[in-house]
Amino acid sequence: MRSLFHLAYHVTDLDQSRQFYGGVLGCEEGRSTDTWVDFDFFGHQISLHLGKPFEVARTGKVGDHMVMMPHLGVVLPLDDWFALSKRLQDAGIAFDIPPVVRFEGEPGEQRTMFFFDPSGNPIEVKGFKDFDGVFAH
Repeated sequence: MRSLFHLAYHVTDLDQSRQFYGGVLGCEEGRSTDTWVDFDFFGHQISLHLGKPFEVARTGKVGDHMVMMPHLGVVLPLDDWFALSKRLQDAGIAFDIPPVVRFEGEPGEQRTMFFFDPSGNPIEVKGFKDFDGVFAH
């Protein structure tokens, strides 16, 4: 079964979030009020509410990296991943983990990159050549 996910989390400024999610990431804005805004996050629904963002810590060991936990992520086809990577670099986004290949030559080989939204929420974007590898072991 394939379905969409919905995730709601806090941001500190809706205008900055609109610029980042809409302007930088290219996500389409949906419904909103004066305290929250929805985005189509690569085919999934996120709701950004004004408030204190969740606490994060570098506690997730994945390959050679210690990643921020918890974090939001999406898996893209590899061509889309490369296009987004370039878009982020062109926008001057600072990467927590710059674009890299992970698990090279192994089941689940992927590209990944980590960065933060303006409120400090960590985001991971993975790229797969073949989506059959997403759950490979």
